[in-house]
Amino acid sequence: MPIQVSRLRRWFAIGAIALVLVVAGVYLYAKWRVRNTLSEVTGKLDIQVQQTAQGFTVSRSEQGRSIFKIQASKAIQFKEGGRTELHDVTITLYGRDSSRFDQIYGADFEYDPRSGDVTAKGEVQIDLEANPEGLTKPDQAPPKELKNPIHLQTSGLVFNQKTGDARTEQKVEFRIPQASGSAVGVSYVGKTNLLTMHSQVNIVFNGSTPATVTAARGVITKTPRAVVLDQPRVLSPSRKIAAEKATLFLTQDNNLQRVVANGNVQIDTQGPEPANVRAAQLELLVGEQKDTVRTAILTGNVHVDRSGPQPMQADAGRVVLDFVGKNLVSKVHAEDNVKLLQLQKPSAQSANAQELEVTAPALDFFLAGGRRLERAETLGVNPQIAIRPAGGHAGQQTLVTAARFKAQFDQLGRLASMHGAPGAHVTSSNPGQPDRTSSSDTLDASFRPGTGIESIVQQGNLAYSDGDRKAWADRARYTPADQMLVLEGSPRVVEGGMTTTAHTMRVNRSTGDAFADGDVKSTYSDLKPQPGGALLASSSPIHVTARNMTAHRTPAIAQYTGDARLWQDANVVRAPSIEFDRGRRSVTAAGTQAQPVSTVFLQTDKTGKPTLVTITSARLTYTDNERIAHFETGVLAKAEDATVTANQMDVFLQARGQATGNNVLGKVGQLDRIVAKGQVLVTQPNRRATGDQMVYTAAEDKFVLTGGTPSIFDAEHGKITGVSLTFFRRDDRVLVEGNGTSPTVTQTRVAR
Repeated sequence: MPIQVSRLRRWFAIGAIALVLVVAGVYLYAKWRVRNTLSEVTGKLDIQVQQTAQGFTVSRSEQGRSIFKIQASKAIQFKEGGRTELHDVTITLYGRDSSRFDQIYGADFEYDPRSGDVTAKGEVQIDLEANPEGLTKPDQAPPKELKNPIHLQTSGLVFNQKTGDARTEQKVEFRIPQASGSAVGVSYVGKTNLLTMHSQVNIVFNGSTPATVTAARGVITKTPRAVVLDQPRVLSPSRKIAAEKATLFLTQDNNLQRVVANGNVQIDTQGPEPANVRAAQLELLVGEQKDTVRTAILTGNVHVDRSGPQPMQADAGRVVLDFVGKNLVSKVHAEDNVKLLQLQKPSAQSANAQELEVTAPALDFFLAGGRRLERAETLGVNPQIAIRPAGGHAGQQTLVTAARFKAQFDQLGRLASMHGAPGAHVTSSNPGQPDRTSSSDTLDASFRPGTGIESIVQQGNLAYSDGDRKAWADRARYTPADQMLVLEGSPRVVEGGMTTTAHTMRVNRSTGDAFADGDVKSTYSDLKPQPGGALLASSSPIHVTARNMTAHRTPAIAQYTGDARLWQDANVVRAPSIEFDRGRRSVTAAGTQAQPVSTVFLQTDKTGKPTLVTITSARLTYTDNERIAHFETGVLAKAEDATVTANQMDVFLQARGQATGNNVLGKVGQLDRIVAKGQVLVTQPNRRATGDQMVYTAAEDKFVLTGGTPSIFDAEHGKITGVSLTFFRRDDRVLVEGNGTSPTVTQTRVAR
């Protein structure tokens, strides 16, 4: 879980707090031992003697080991009430195993035999010091080296030798090299070995990370050896920690072993990226080195809320933090329904900003140098990433799934990239539209700080679905900013009976437009026959090849450019650019002078012999249900023994269901007639005819020239002109119409 790691180790400075509480426990435990010692001292003193004793020493031993030693400069017993006073007292406690060298000293003590109370008069000083050498050399000699003894000070200490209980209502102060503290009111119950700090527990830490720890109440137990704090609070310049209860578990030598905080645990940090952490419980496991934390465990509805430039929220059932060195976090393991939400602040620069939500059974985060998130991995089945518009705005929402995700973070700890494999799957949803889905072997997402996902790359066995549009490729790259999907590696797109392949294909998921580049080939299948059509009326597939293609979903129009070629059966249209409308089965082709539009039609003579007519021009428009191919600019029609040029030409085709003749070349568009206009020129081997308009009728193989001054030039007979000239392609007949009320007919034979 990507908590603000630069502050994580500070949060767990509570480990140091535990050290102070251990001190308090040892201190109170030492007081209890002192009170026991005082009760035994009174037994050793001869209280029946009505005199003053100067300079004496009293000790107690068990099994050859001294338990304690009391030294005083004076002991005075008073007749009234039998009270005894001790002056300038120093008490040394060795412990039953001689492992201690604790010293309690004060100016005055008083013993009351009636009540059994031993009461300190004035201040009491306590120094606590371990003596490991005493285990092997129980000679009660001072340790060779005193290592920063723990010092405590109080007053009004009362020990009752009858009950074994001790108490003081006064303030208790303690001091260690790392901290100092105090509490008000302490009591010890001998039967239960329970020591209680009644109120105002306060600890102040110094050093590089100053902090203050307060608690409403503290309890120290002997079995188990632990310190329990009610309402503990930690306050420092950069953080606040609070809980309902904290338990500090101690080893036999009173070293801190672990800390457990329970009930509404709250951790708040300040700074450029403030964060709040909540959990039901926090557990700290102390490391082998002094003042270090080995592991921190947060459990029970763990929630992290971080603000700042990159807001973030996270939830999990359990979070484990592993530490190295001096409390540096090396790994964060989150489990039990993990959810990580990366938020975006709305701004003019991030109008299209996205929110990112990662959910998984478990997540592992790895940190560099204990401060910066370096990488993360999901664990368990069905992890997923949800991408949606920031601020709850309506718009496209994308869900990404894979068997496992691995994330990389930038130098500022921001999510930079994520890899998902195997079985990557992406689903995008828009209100009122069908879902768009894609699957692949792997997925790689890159992120742009402040906006969200920059791109998603899928590789290996890619399959894409968008309504009735399907696509396959080796690789795809999707950019949410422009909603462009780029397919590479033998891409193939199928939509409404249209299949397109190319080197590269691009699909705009917003508009539905598709773009193909390099060796484009489209095949239009599932076509119904149109008996009333002609050039494209068959049920056979229509094929188109080109260098590039642009296809529009609404209307269903595709634009092919670069050596475009469209054909169905034997009907072929070639041009630099072809626009095909599959709904209307219409073609618009555009060419140049160097590369004109070209198409071929079939003509059948009276005997049924088929011949082909090739027509080229700068532009062609054709709609199959109209059966008219319209050619413009530089039109050239070329048959076996005749050519026609004109500014424009309309080729009328026979309906496919009405076509006759022995169509041995296949289902080719069959000519019915041709109407040419503008500078018409008809050329045959020994004949040349001109006019403004020409009508050619295929059934009669007849040309009719009109407009302007039509003329026919014959190399043998000369030139013939008239208002209308009619001649036939395969014989020498010419019909000439003059200006009179009845036409003049001239017949001549032309040598061939």
